[in-house]
Amino acid sequence: MEAIVTQANAHIANINRLLKNAKSDVSADYIHFHIRGVIITTNEALAFSDLNVVERYVKELDNIDSNNIMSPCLLQSKLYLKILEVSYFLKNTNLLITSDVIKEVIKDIHIFNDIILASHSHIIKTSPKSNMPVIWINTWDSQNDMKAKDLINRYFNIGHHIATIRGTNMNSGISQCKNC
Repeated sequence: MEAIVTQANAHIANINRLLKNAKSDVSADYIHFHIRGVIITTNEALAFSDLNVVERYVKELDNIDSNNIMSPCLLQSKLYLKILEVSYFLKNTNLLITSDVIKEVIKDIHIFNDIILASHSHIIKTSPKSNMPVIWINTWDSQNDMKAKDLINRYFNIGHHIATIRGTNMNSGISQCKNC
């Protein structure tokens, strides 16, 4: 491992050459070998294709046992979204909108393919007499939030309703009850 540390500049140069050959705009700035893994700092967030280039390079190093290398990961951030214009009960069924129903809807609709939920959705009735809830979803996303940001202002169907996705600030968790 010590030989790898002393050659950090050469490793950065090799990674940057491979990224450039892969037609990436990303460049590696710093590499740090730690007992728990390798940390590589880049000038911007990596795409998964860039991450694969770096992973292949690290696995091919002589002093590294590639069988012990875990899958690389990117830093992630949370992005908060809300879904509007949905009925609390799905039409022609007695099915109440629940967190599990939303999870299934998100799993089945193609615009959510790359979205990872950070927690259960929160469904809050907008007023006692309204049949329209606000559905809060918290998502894990890449550091630059590009996957979830693409969902903002998009529409999709839930039952016979056309739902709208909006960006929002962090969900406060427990809201004021509006049932009485």
